[in-house]
Amino acid sequence: MNNSSVIREEMEAGLVAGIKSAVTTLPPAVTERLREAAKTATGAALTQLQTILKNIELAEEKQLPLCQDTGLLAFFVEAGHDFPAQEEIYPAIKEAVATATRAVPLRPNTVNPLNGKNYGDNSGPQMPLVDWELEAGDSCKIYIFPKGGGAENHCALKMLAPSTGLNVVKDVVVEHVVAAGGQPCPPVLVGVAVGGSADSALKQAKKSLFRPIGEPNPDPEAAEIEAEILEAINARGAGPMGLGGEPTALAVHLNLSARHPASFPVGIVIQCWAHRYSVIEFDPKGSWRLVRL
Repeated sequence: MNNSSVIREEMEAGLVAGIKSAVTTLPPAVTERLREAAKTATGAALTQLQTILKNIELAEEKQLPLCQDTGLLAFFVEAGHDFPAQEEIYPAIKEAVATATRAVPLRPNTVNPLNGKNYGDNSGPQMPLVDWELEAGDSCKIYIFPKGGGAENHCALKMLAPSTGLNVVKDVVVEHVVAAGGQPCPPVLVGVAVGGSADSALKQAKKSLFRPIGEPNPDPEAAEIEAEILEAINARGAGPMGLGGEPTALAVHLNLSARHPASFPVGIVIQCWAHRYSVIEFDPKGSWRLVRL
C-alpha cells in the first residue's frame, strides 16, 4: 500500500469521527451560552431552553444526532501547498460521508432537484459541499459544518443601494431575523457579511460562524455593529422557538470584505441553536486530531 493510500484511509477515519462529533456534540461554548440564557429566562422561553439543554445532554451521552435533520454536509478545506495527498482529500470526504450516513447514522438528506429522488447516502451532484483554500504548510485542516434545512431556508442575500448607510444594514438584518420567527429554531446564531460579491457574501457570512461563539470581530467598529444587531434582535422578543421572551439570538458574527463602489451585498446566514461543527487537522502522514469543538 503506497503512502497516499495510507493517508487516504487515515483521512476517511478522521472525517467519519469528525462528522459524528459534529452531529452529536455541541461546542462547549455554545452549550454554556444556552445555560446562561436559561438562568434568566421565564415562562415558555425557559421551558424551551430546558428542553434544548436536556436534548444536548442525551445526544452526547448516547452519541446520537442532536436533531433528526442532520443537514447538508459542508466541508471547508484549508490545505497546505505541501500536503502530500491533496488528490485524496475529495475522495476521502465523499467516502466518509457515505460511511457516516450508515454508521452514525445520518438522515439521507440529498435529493434530485428535478424529481425528488433521494440519493440515499448524502451524495449527489455537487454534494457534499466542499470549499477549498490553499495555504502555506504541509498540513490540512477541514471544518465540517452540517446545516439543517430549517435554518438554511432563512439565509438571504440582500443587494442594497451603494449609498446605503450602516444603520440600514443593521435594520435589514434585524428585520430579516425577526421575520423568520420560530422557523429556524431559535435561539439562533446570525452570520453577516458586508461587501464582496453576491456569492462571496453568503460564503463569508457562513464562515463567520466558525469564529468561537460571541468572540467579537477584531475590528472595533465591526464588533460594535455585531453587539448592536444582537441587542436589537433580542429586544424584539421572538424568543426561543418563536414563543416569546429571550433570547432570540445567541450571537451575531460579522465579516467584512471590500466591495465594488456600485454594489453593496449583505449576506445573512442563520444557524439554529444546534450550532453543529467540528474541525479536523491532518498532519503530512494523515494522522488526525480534533483541534476545536
